[in-house]
Amino acid sequence: MEQSQLDALHTWFDNYVQTYNDIDEEGFRNILLKVEHTRKVCEVMALLAAGEGMTPEDSRTAAAVALLHDVGRFPQFRRWRTFRDSDSDNHARLGIEVLRQQGVLDRLPAAERLLIEEAVRFHNLLALPLRFRSPTSLFIRLIRDADKLDIWRVFLDYFKQPENQRPSAVTLGFPDLPGVSPACVRELAAGRVIRLEDIRVLNDFKLLQISWVYDLNFRSSYRLLLQRGHIQELAATIPLDVEAAQAVAVAVASIDRHAQKENT
Repeated sequence: MEQSQLDALHTWFDNYVQTYNDIDEEGFRNILLKVEHTRKVCEVMALLAAGEGMTPEDSRTAAAVALLHDVGRFPQFRRWRTFRDSDSDNHARLGIEVLRQQGVLDRLPAAERLLIEEAVRFHNLLALPLRFRSPTSLFIRLIRDADKLDIWRVFLDYFKQPENQRPSAVTLGFPDLPGVSPACVRELAAGRVIRLEDIRVLNDFKLLQISWVYDLNFRSSYRLLLQRGHIQELAATIPLDVEAAQAVAVAVASIDRHAQKENT
């Protein structure tokens, strides 16, 4: 991908999101949330590409994946007023639909177009598919890491805002009730990513996001997470019993350990 092609994708994105400016005020907060998220994911992706020593061409492809990974969120929210896929449609699938309907990638070589589409399609899976076309694996793992690294920021920023200014869809509708679910604590203690189906309350959703430390792919990702301190900040917002606190402590300790290791 040439820089001019990447620039054209940015121009398309800017024009596309402007078509959602006619939404109501509360909805517009959620649209702006995803626009800012996209731009921040692009920034994180640039840091990961540099940290992993990627070539300029691969870095531009990674940047395109970052820019386009969440385009399905916009029609999703307009139609269903939620970012929860189980209550609407898979936003990754919707993203591919947008890209194809608008011919966004039509001027790229077929192999590069397929690579970007696959990275968008698979970026939100609980676990990576066992088999997919190479070298798509690199870009899927990059976007999954870059996405998480900014979602942590989004979530923490949400709680710092006045309640009447918070984008309504961030917490996916989970009730802010006391306690955490034992099933979520068990999964975190076992070093596994908590499944969305196990979430009952907002504190569970916070534990799910903490469990993402077990699903990062690059040393650069762990180093960036270590620098930003998102997990410690998130953990500080959850009242924890002894068992849950121990599980969180192990997850936090794993960040530094992985930051020192070779790529996973």
